Amino acid sequence: MRVPLLDLQLQYQSLKPAISAEVAAIMDSQQFILGPKVEAFENAVREYTGANHAVGVSSGTDALLVALMALGIGPGDAVITSPYTFFGTAGSIARTGAEPVFIDIEPDSFNLSVKKLAAYLSTECKTGPGGSLLSRSGKRLRAIMPVHLFGLCCAMDEIQEIARTHGLPVIEDAAQALGAVYPSKAGADSRAGAMGEFGCFSFFPSKNLGAFGDAGMVVCRDDAMAAKLRALRNHGMEQRYYHSMIGGNFRIDALQAAILNIKLPSLDGWSAARRRNARIYREEFARRGLDGKLGLPVETYAGAADENHHIYNQFVIRAPRRDELIAHLAKNGVGSAIYYPVPLHLQECFSSLGCRPGDFPESEKAASETLALPIYPELTPEQLRYVADVIAGFPGFLIGE
Repeated sequence: MRVPLLDLQLQYQSLKPAISAEVAAIMDSQQFILGPKVEAFENAVREYTGANHAVGVSSGTDALLVALMALGIGPGDAVITSPYTFFGTAGSIARTGAEPVFIDIEPDSFNLSVKKLAAYLSTECKTGPGGSLLSRSGKRLRAIMPVHLFGLCCAMDEIQEIARTHGLPVIEDAAQALGAVYPSKAGADSRAGAMGEFGCFSFFPSKNLGAFGDAGMVVCRDDAMAAKLRALRNHGMEQRYYHSMIGGNFRIDALQAAILNIKLPSLDGWSAARRRNARIYREEFARRGLDGKLGLPVETYAGAADENHHIYNQFVIRAPRRDELIAHLAKNGVGSAIYYPVPLHLQECFSSLGCRPGDFPESEKAASETLALPIYPELTPEQLRYVADVIAGFPGFLIGE
């Protein structure tokens, strides 16, 4: 049996007639840049997330970049984030000229550690001119960028309280978490991306809601910031050919917006299917006595938030002899992937930050142990059982027992 890590053909076949008709309509209109298709999708995402504004952009990375630009973040500034995430998170910070400041992760959720964040701000930062908070390297701290990794929200109540205490805006990197719900202690469940000053989404094809190429979205609360985002995505232009600021070409195109708008109504159903597959994995692993041999994803908010407490953009396990297990899976026709093999603080391009192995041990441990298994909605129970059988037959489990 063959079980790929992801098979987008199955999803496409179910939506092909509607997508083909929409694409044909855009071809007939010859309106490809912004316009009514983009506005319709922005309105749909705004309503879905509960945000006040939604601004379509060219990618998830550009969503982060334009949010940072809207806050005026640049050289001499610093932004706090996680070292265990996709490169675009810290890369967008560095592209503004600011410095990424890394805080280690929680070992269970892989999300930013609230305790370590609080400890860093209270013990390693100092007050600069005008009361600004300075990082260890003397850069002015301007924002916190938590990452809702793999489809599970960070502990946002605590992060937002810390951010308010220190006067720092929150930019949610929700690239993998559209639709995920966080059970706020304030009483109302909140959708990922709609809790901070900005929320940034990616519609890369492999995401739960994937485009036919690159696309992204920024959501925000503030009217003035939304207007600024719209100008920045279009070279800083509000009135045609009049530029009040320097922006970029960060526009989402009409084709991607139209395709995503067709897909959006199916998103909650796809997320439910991913949770069903996660449940089957747990049952099958337990049946084969793998409970103590694999570290399985935590469901931090199960029973506290609505059904979308976790949307499983990836199903990431911890495994002994991880690299050998990957080879064993591949030999038996099972796809897998490592998210992420090198934490950001050890990437060569960030060597100037002066980080060393051991600085963020939980991120480094996750990078050496974690492995993503197939979780896409169209998987059958038979395929999931086969994956469990292949893992149970991994010779590496017998070594050292």
